[in-house]
This record gives sequence, C-alpha cells and structure tokens, in this order.
Amino acid sequence: MIKLTGIHKRFKDNEVLKGIDLEVKKGDVMTIIGPSGSGKTTLLRCINYLENPDKGMIQIGNDLTINAEKPSKKQILHLRRKTAMVFQNYNLFQNKTVIENITEGLIVAQKKSKEEANKIAKSLLEKVGLIEKMNDYPSSLSGGQQQRVGIARALALNPEVILFDEPTSALDPEMVGEVLQLMKTIAREGITMIVVTHEIDFAREVANHVVFMDGGHIIEEGTPEQVIVHPSKERTKQFLRRLIREPEYII
Repeated sequence: MIKLTGIHKRFKDNEVLKGIDLEVKKGDVMTIIGPSGSGKTTLLRCINYLENPDKGMIQIGNDLTINAEKPSKKQILHLRRKTAMVFQNYNLFQNKTVIENITEGLIVAQKKSKEEANKIAKSLLEKVGLIEKMNDYPSSLSGGQQQRVGIARALALNPEVILFDEPTSALDPEMVGEVLQLMKTIAREGITMIVVTHEIDFAREVANHVVFMDGGHIIEEGTPEQVIVHPSKERTKQFLRRLIREPEYII
C-alpha cells in the first residue's frame, strides 16, 4: 500500500534520514520506535509531505508514485488526500468548536455540505465518546479529550492511512490509557495505521509490524515478537532495556 524507497532528508548539516526503505501493507498497524532524534517523526512527516524529502520515492497504492526530487503540487495534494495526521500536540483550531474542528476539512477540502459534514462529525464524536462536547471549544477539554477530537478529525477524512505522531507524549499519565484504548479499537477495524510511539506495551499488543530506528536508519523491523520480545540487534536490545517497564495503565 505504501512503499518508501531511498528516502533522504537533511536539515542544513544534519542528515536526519539516510536512505529509508519501508513497506506498509493495507490493514497494517505499524509502530515506529527509537530514541529521540532518530528520525521517526521526520519520516512520518515526509510520508504526507509536511516535510519535503530531499531524495527517494514514495508510492501509495497503484496510482501514485512521487519522485522526491521533482514532485508536482497535484501529486502532493493527491498524497495528502490519502493520508491523515494525528499530532502529538493536537493542532486543533482554538477558535472553533469541537464539531467545527471535525467538519472544517470535510467542507473545505472535500466540498461536502454542512449538513452531511455535521452528520459524519456527530457519528464520530459518538464513536470517540465526546458527543456531549460537540459545541465546546478545545480550551475547555482535557488533553485526552483533545487528542480524541484529533483522532475523530482524522477518521472523518476517510483516509487510506492514518499517521500518528507520538499521540500520547503530551498527555498526563492518567489520560494515556483512554487514547490508546481508542487507537486499539480503530486498529481492530482494519484501518491502516503508522504510529510513532514510545508506548512499548501498545506496540507489542496492537501492532503487527514494528520498526526500530536510530541515527536516521532502520536498525531492525519485524513482528512485535521479533523486534520487542526477541530483538536480534544489540542496539535494539540496549534501547528496550532502558524503556520496558511494568505498565502503569490497562488497555
């Protein structure tokens, strides 16, 4: 479904991605783990061109292949219509209500009527357990609630893949479980997901494909059993020894 070939990205003298090859199949739940500065978020942002990769190829499905050295605006727009992003800091419009945050993309980008957009938004707010908050503003919501609105907004666009950039990193510990539980529900529905995360328990329980990155490279990838339970690379083992602990919440 998504195939990345030789993806490079540099910020001035810092080469962040050093030739990434990666394939995501339809229905996969892929988690990308690794230390800070390893290139995880940059890779995610390159997939939907929030960052422009310097070199390489991005293919989604059979109808879109982008050469990073000469992308067209039409190709980038097509790519973004196939993907949706959930950000670690929510990125909600603070001057719009919860329901308006969800309907904005449907009305502006997808040209749906306000009536149809509202119907979709209400259905998704029911799904994420926030229908009673639909007329509230983001400032009145907890972090966990704001992130659930962000997930509903992503789902509303009916993308082929949802990209999650450390969706629980800005949350208080007691809010983490509710967001992970929602993501777990979405995963069961067969939606293709790529999740950058430090939540190793989530990666082990929910993902079918785990990628460990360090220094702009993919060091190891495979099933959770292969990468998290029985890693073969010493660098992966070092990382996991520091991170794995008893879970503080139940999902």
